[in-house]
Amino acid sequence: MAVQLDYLAPTGWQPPESDEKYLIVLFKLQLAPGVGENMFPQAAASVAAESSTGTWTKVESRPDSGMARAEDYKAIVFDLNLQDHMFKVAYRVDLFEPGNMSGFLAGPVGNIAGMKMIQGLRIFDIRFPRPFVESFPGPQFGIDGLRKLLGHHDKKPIMGTVPKPKVGRTAEEQAVLARRIWLAGDGSYDFIKDDENLTSLPFNKFEDRCRAVHAVQQEIEARTGQKKLYLCNITHSDIEVMKQRAELIAQEGGRVMMIDVVTTGFASLHSMRLNNPGLFIHAHRAMHGFITRESGPGLRGQGSLWGFSVSMLALAKIYRLLGVDSLHIGSPKSKMQDYGESELIDAAMNPDEVNGYDPYSQFHITKEEVNTAAALGQNETPAQPQLNTLGQKWYNIKPVWSVASGGLHPGVLDIVVQKLGLDIFIQLGGGVLGHPGGAEKGVEAAIEARQAIMAGMSIKDYVAKNPSSALAEAVKLWGTEPKIVY
Repeated sequence: MAVQLDYLAPTGWQPPESDEKYLIVLFKLQLAPGVGENMFPQAAASVAAESSTGTWTKVESRPDSGMARAEDYKAIVFDLNLQDHMFKVAYRVDLFEPGNMSGFLAGPVGNIAGMKMIQGLRIFDIRFPRPFVESFPGPQFGIDGLRKLLGHHDKKPIMGTVPKPKVGRTAEEQAVLARRIWLAGDGSYDFIKDDENLTSLPFNKFEDRCRAVHAVQQEIEARTGQKKLYLCNITHSDIEVMKQRAELIAQEGGRVMMIDVVTTGFASLHSMRLNNPGLFIHAHRAMHGFITRESGPGLRGQGSLWGFSVSMLALAKIYRLLGVDSLHIGSPKSKMQDYGESELIDAAMNPDEVNGYDPYSQFHITKEEVNTAAALGQNETPAQPQLNTLGQKWYNIKPVWSVASGGLHPGVLDIVVQKLGLDIFIQLGGGVLGHPGGAEKGVEAAIEARQAIMAGMSIKDYVAKNPSSALAEAVKLWGTEPKIVY
């Protein structure tokens, strides 16, 4: 007798005790040309089958065939959205090995991309249950740990600079830049960071750069009493080399290792977290766009897909489980009409879970907002963004620093803080080094912007009251909007 399992849940079905027993994935698919709309449920069921216990045809069901157990462990499709071709798949948590992210991903992002009836498929979000979450190490330091390490008494953004040009300075020249930016202004500037393609080059060897910049860090800290961070790039395809580089950072008195977590892979990140010599893990995400960029219209999930992708939100959750302490999330744009991806990811990286608060509630219109609109006599209540999020309970996993970067400059920092809060890294490359007065004035402008924000002032108000300031000069050049990098 041949059998093919049914992977579609009855209408209205929801996974029981989902945060204990089920891992949920939110998909959107695009049917291939010539495949009728009536095939959407079957296509969704095929995704569930291929990513769990099924195959393309009926198979034998002998007593020793495993079919009875496959029936118990099969993934279940539920909450089908026939209009936007979105659906959720519930996987039993014990279908996957605890603490094995690579093994888990072989299911929902495995062979399903080869299915001929599907033109495009995107994972919008993943919600992990408690047993799976608790099988991973999470960040060693997180937000509170780094503030304690730096001796912060006041909650404030952490600011720093990545040298530009991306590659060109020698190790000694980078150390000179570190000294310049750490001594500029009132001396409160926090970090310098390697760019992603600065690894170990003929004119800038990793070992030379690591020793030179950390020597400057020790010098500046002894002089000013303020602790600094050097985000030193250990990225390599050989994990043993990364371990050696991390050990050297620790020996030189460093506090941070930077890893390009996409190019090095999940196993490398997990291994470095478990073999960490006590360093803060700063996660850069070079290559992510080749995985996360979609052809559709973005966060709402409407329209067509023309390819296969996984959202940065889903990857960010994975990296938090694997143990990053900070993660690049892009930069919020000031004139977006609805919430952007960076804000959505920030809600997952650093949620306020006190008293059961839902960190994703900012992306939905509340009853109070509707009542307020009615009381003001507004005919239309605020539009519901309907962003596709599943939320997440993090249990023992520490929150992660969001890193805002990309087209940022001192004139826009109040917008960044407004959208992402105070627990953020703000990275200013060209936004410091491109200041008309040079790098020192660029740092001074950034510090003035932070001081204005901490005093409750907008950048525009500060500049109006301080027209001769370094910040005013930066605003004259760049304005008060983020620069979109084309």
